[in-house]
Amino acid sequence: MRYSDGSRVEEEHRPMYSVAVKRDFVAQHFLIGGDWGAENDWHSHHYQVEVELQGVTLDQHGYLVDIVDINTHLEGLIAHYRDKTLNDLPEFKDLNPSLEHFARIFCQTLSARIQAANLSHVIIKMWENDTTWAAYRLERSCASASSSTAA
Repeated sequence: MRYSDGSRVEEEHRPMYSVAVKRDFVAQHFLIGGDWGAENDWHSHHYQVEVELQGVTLDQHGYLVDIVDINTHLEGLIAHYRDKTLNDLPEFKDLNPSLEHFARIFCQTLSARIQAANLSHVIIKMWENDTTWAAYRLERSCASASSSTAA
């Protein structure tokens, strides 16, 4: 992509749209593979998940992604984890259910559910309490990255 003066726009400086939503839910886990004191015991977290979607272009309706579509997929994914023990779920088999792994698994799963050709990045920030979070950023190939839609 190039600016109007012909100079090249570096990917990290390319103008980009973002849309985000946030939800909360309770799930349980216990850490494995090390001695983390009380974290090795089964316990609950009141998770908050922030979903940020990014892309260079909007669709024919002026949306990056329809918020209703985001909410539908997000609520379905949260229902899979709500009130469950992460260690018992197949995606965490033989895996320490750390906050980092949870953010990655959540991001990859949500990205696979949202079918929007103009998305370039899906970012999940997963909070396990008021002060602690982990994030995972997934880059997607963007079919419409070279075109532009007026805002």
